[in-house]
Amino acid sequence: MTQGEATLDPRTPVVVAVGQVEQRTSDLDQALEPTALLAEAARAAQADSGADRLLASVDTMAVIHILSHHYLDPAALLAADLGVAPARTIHTDDGGNYPQSLLNRACAEIQAGSSQTWLIGGAETWRTRQAARAQGVDLGWSKQGDDVAPTEHVTNHLPLSHEGEWARGVVLPASIYALFENQWRAAQGWSLDEHRDRLAALYAGFSAVAVTNPHAWIRTPWTADEIREPSPRNRMVGFPYTKVMNANNAVEQAACFVVTSVEHARSLGISSDRWVFPWSGSDAHEHWFVSNRWSLGAAPAIGIAGRGALDLAGVGPDDLGHIDVYSCFPSAVQIAAAELGLGTDRSLTVTGGLSFGGGPWNNYVSHSIAAMVERLRGDAGSLGLVTGNGGFLTKHAFGVYSTTPPPRPWRHVRPQDEVDARPSREFATVVDDAVTVESTVVMHDRDSQPDAAIVSGLLADGRRAWGNTSDAVAMKQMITSETAGAAGRIDADGAFTFT
Repeated sequence: MTQGEATLDPRTPVVVAVGQVEQRTSDLDQALEPTALLAEAARAAQADSGADRLLASVDTMAVIHILSHHYLDPAALLAADLGVAPARTIHTDDGGNYPQSLLNRACAEIQAGSSQTWLIGGAETWRTRQAARAQGVDLGWSKQGDDVAPTEHVTNHLPLSHEGEWARGVVLPASIYALFENQWRAAQGWSLDEHRDRLAALYAGFSAVAVTNPHAWIRTPWTADEIREPSPRNRMVGFPYTKVMNANNAVEQAACFVVTSVEHARSLGISSDRWVFPWSGSDAHEHWFVSNRWSLGAAPAIGIAGRGALDLAGVGPDDLGHIDVYSCFPSAVQIAAAELGLGTDRSLTVTGGLSFGGGPWNNYVSHSIAAMVERLRGDAGSLGLVTGNGGFLTKHAFGVYSTTPPPRPWRHVRPQDEVDARPSREFATVVDDAVTVESTVVMHDRDSQPDAAIVSGLLADGRRAWGNTSDAVAMKQMITSETAGAAGRIDADGAFTFT
């Protein structure tokens, strides 16, 4: 035990165990359901800690919302599989921020002494689910009665989309993040070809990291050319995103981590070389609906909350040795990096990201935290930053980590008032008026042919309106030239035309 460890407050929170597992079988009879796969990750975490009593000591078991199968209280099924009895089970709503957000909450409770040990994680077996549906097979996965409920259900305070956005097809992440991307490109002044080269180079770097990650879903390297150009295995989805630039949700992955107090870690005999300390955390959300944000190419809550976490830790971007920026789509990476003061010329992932490491719906950040813990253990004394994102660059969570004990007690900030004070736009749900094009996305069919476009238009008074077109000439213009700033019109039915 080092001198620093000896003088630690016994209530100091520490991550003591991580577990990740993958399931690649095509045999539906052998495939585990999500909670069973998560149980395997939990057993791996206990083995990782070296303490055979760790799982039995968990008093709070939190499971991130699973989409591969409907569960009412998945933590209860997990606990039963593991033969443990936590005092509290938690189930979340949708959001890739939740693993880090719950870790922030766990740290606060452990530090305050109101809880002792949290297990947080999730799992998806989407590939098996889809195969079973296609074959008409009942997998016989667990069913829970309507009277079953977790101790606590953590929910979003509003739906992630506005009904007016649904009316204009502004619904799918693949289209919304591409809208962010194209506005970001226009703001940087890049040509379409230069921009596509940059995206391909960025994601080729992510692929290179996945090759070295034993838990990555795609470990075969992809070159920049293979990522950039549409092909039979990499079709164009929402321009400029080819399929491999989209989060890969057709995965079978589970991950979890255990956070407890230094005092309890010692009582279980967990060696300090397994410990990784959260130094600080933060949470915030943007103006909730995409339509109300001032710019589609910015996310000020990332900068405000992310810098808040760094400030609480007493460090800056240049002090970070390892980073995992949430990477559901390239726009999420680039916008976050810019808001945080991080260059895209450095590695921004420890997993390979949601395309190559794997994007298990809401649970990716459990994987990035697990990978970060392993990376920091192998680079003792270095600092790591994990970012989480839920919705459409909507909800954000941050954590700073190190194997070195924190120089000050763990702290958390939620600077929501500062974010809420930032400029916003009114949403014009129905218009029949001239607009200036802000951003566009042309969605493609499975043969990589233009199918339909969504347009974000700004009215003369600054309000935002959404329009649609399937006109072949208009769509060709959108994917071959810069249309941000062009004049157009959106009618009362939402039809967009260039003028």
